[in-house]
Amino acid sequence: MTHNIELTETTATKHYTSWSRNEPTREWTALTVLSQTAPDLAPTPLSSSPPPTPWLQMTRTPGDPLTAPLTSAQLTALGDALETLWSTPSAALDPIDLTPLVERTRAGLTALSSSGGVIGQAAGTWLSNEPPDLTDLPAPVVAHGDPNLTNYLWDGSQVRIIDFEDSGRGDRTVELANLVEHLAWRTTDPTPLVRRFAADPERFHAARRLWSGFWLTLIGPGGPSAHRNPPGTAEAQAHRVLRLAAG
Repeated sequence: MTHNIELTETTATKHYTSWSRNEPTREWTALTVLSQTAPDLAPTPLSSSPPPTPWLQMTRTPGDPLTAPLTSAQLTALGDALETLWSTPSAALDPIDLTPLVERTRAGLTALSSSGGVIGQAAGTWLSNEPPDLTDLPAPVVAHGDPNLTNYLWDGSQVRIIDFEDSGRGDRTVELANLVEHLAWRTTDPTPLVRRFAADPERFHAARRLWSGFWLTLIGPGGPSAHRNPPGTAEAQAHRVLRLAAG
């Protein structure tokens, strides 16, 4: 957990408990940009305080978190929200550096490669077929960085987006792959979103391979999220990694 939230009827104040990736500034910058260009998409930033006790106060966003599986109407509304987000000028944001993610994933899978079974096989296969470099930004967008369904609020007709602490200037295809491979999306078919945004097939597949490996490091044996998921989740993810590696 990187933050705690204090709510009133009209405001939400995020108190950061860690900020190694400059999360307070990333969130403030993204919300400021969006408040000027897409004011109904995300919270409006109101005030903030820097470290050593950083916090950010923003308007409270209406709606309830999406839950899987999504309906057709919710998928369409989410696509509308993402289209607005990815159409917003991103020059003011710091770039998202994928290098630490790749290095973390490589290290985690190296550790898992000796664990045996399908998990070890998947880790070794990923390492032998590591995705190509994705650090270039062919068409930079405002990247949200965290497509957990709880970060998309649905009011019955519109989806709004919250939690921009991992945001930055990023790549739409990598963001779409991040969404598709997020564990929260396992019971929802994201095909309508993939078709809508017409991602470059080779880049999209490479990005999916990257994120699938990253998830295996999170939920595999010894991973930070291993205890949060039912038995068999890591093995299912390993099979997913293998399918993507073979594709």
